[in-house]
Amino acid sequence: MRRLNARIRVDSKSKKMDPIKLQIRPSTRPNLFSRNSKPTKSNYMVLASIFIALAFFLCYLFVFGRNSQNVVKKKYGIVIDGGSTGTRIHVFTYRVEGGNAVFDFGKDGLASMRVNPGLSSYAEEPNGVRESLAELLEFGKSRVPKENWGDTEIRLMATAGLRMLELGVQERILESCRRVLWSSGFKFRDGWASIITGSDEGLYAWVIANYALGTLGGDPLHTTGIIELGGASVQVTFVSSELLPYEFLHAVRFGNTTYNIYSHSFLHFGQNVAFDSLREALISEDVNSAAVSLQKGLLIDPCTPKGYSHNIESWNPSPGSLGLKNRQSTLETRGNFTECRSAALMLLQKGKEECSYQHCYIGSTFIPKLQGKFLATENFFHTSKFFGLRPRAFLSDLMIAGQQFCGEDWSRLRKMYQSLHEEDLLRYCFSSAYIVAMLHDSFGIVLDDERVVAANQLGNIPLDWALGAFILQSTVDLDVKYPDWIATVISDDSPALLTLVGIFIILMFTAWSVSRCKKPQLKTIYDLEKGRYIVTRVGRS
Repeated sequence: MRRLNARIRVDSKSKKMDPIKLQIRPSTRPNLFSRNSKPTKSNYMVLASIFIALAFFLCYLFVFGRNSQNVVKKKYGIVIDGGSTGTRIHVFTYRVEGGNAVFDFGKDGLASMRVNPGLSSYAEEPNGVRESLAELLEFGKSRVPKENWGDTEIRLMATAGLRMLELGVQERILESCRRVLWSSGFKFRDGWASIITGSDEGLYAWVIANYALGTLGGDPLHTTGIIELGGASVQVTFVSSELLPYEFLHAVRFGNTTYNIYSHSFLHFGQNVAFDSLREALISEDVNSAAVSLQKGLLIDPCTPKGYSHNIESWNPSPGSLGLKNRQSTLETRGNFTECRSAALMLLQKGKEECSYQHCYIGSTFIPKLQGKFLATENFFHTSKFFGLRPRAFLSDLMIAGQQFCGEDWSRLRKMYQSLHEEDLLRYCFSSAYIVAMLHDSFGIVLDDERVVAANQLGNIPLDWALGAFILQSTVDLDVKYPDWIATVISDDSPALLTLVGIFIILMFTAWSVSRCKKPQLKTIYDLEKGRYIVTRVGRS
């Protein structure tokens, strides 16, 4: 049998044996959570330290959050619009306040410059874009402080002019542009020089229009649509309540609102391309489709005022056309608005027999029924301005002005508009007839409809799609960089935040140390007299 080693002391008077006390093990578990325990002074110190540290942290979040909302940063951005007839640079100056972009498209916030010709004219010699872009970049550098060049994003967005070229030619021109932009000193990536789709062009124009009107971010049904008549294409963009085919549906999110928008670009239906198409129809075999008459070898051009002599040799007919010379026909100018309008309508409805949708107002492409108000921009505005019409003029006013212009003698027109280039002046008979044929004869807008306003600027804001592109891109960039102020605090590496974290760690360590020092040292022993284990303190009380 195993003996228990114990010290036994005998009292000479009582002859009784002292109780044997055996030390079993020191208690390693704190007594803070026992049922009968009471909070100690050290426990209060731990809890107080934690609350103080949390209070410091929450105060920092609150103060930093409020201050971050008031931080104002001045920034710059550049968008180069590679249009069909020219290239334009837009230099933007804007502010970032509390993670939100604040734009100013007045003279202090926007500077623009244009050079001719457009990028598409360099199809034979892509390296020729260097000289054109160099002039624009010098303008940009003069508007952006040198210390900000490296942080200023520059983007080149080409439109219909390049879209009409072959893919290989497009890429060679873009690659030449990229080389120039890489060496510009501004912030640039290869993907920032691209050809945007016609639908995107329309969406950007819609964004800037509704931003200028104050409806961007509001009720979708209170927004205003855009009909943009460019040189090479037409963009139609508006919010529609109809169920749209997937390929025509575009979702744009701004703030907390998502807009379901119809947007489509009608390539080859721009004013300049349509005018050239009419010339092609005049000298092609299918001459009757152009609503001109062929009488004893005489071709009638109804879209040019009488008295003007065409230089047929300067025209560039397609390889398949016979041309006037081979047909032994002569071309006579006989301006007639009604016949010109019929010829324009023929161009707009070409291919309509292939339409597989309920509505095909232009060619065979789907367009839902027009809803709400519209701004008619670009050549709609320029033509209206040429005739001296007010922005809210009716289509009937443009029709009357066009009739008078088309029926006037060319020699008289030259005297009346001496400051205009001859080729530009020549187009206004066609443009007035083309606009009436498109908006009234094709889209069904009544001649005295007040919903359509011709405009190229609202207040001090130009209705230029490049501005809409800049708004969307800047908003997306800031949403990524500043998702909210709490995330900004968490990601912030400022000395104040690092100091706060250090103070928090020190307080927690101090509280832990105090609790360790003040905690009573306990041990468990076995009392043989009482026949049970007891817990007693040792050391400091």
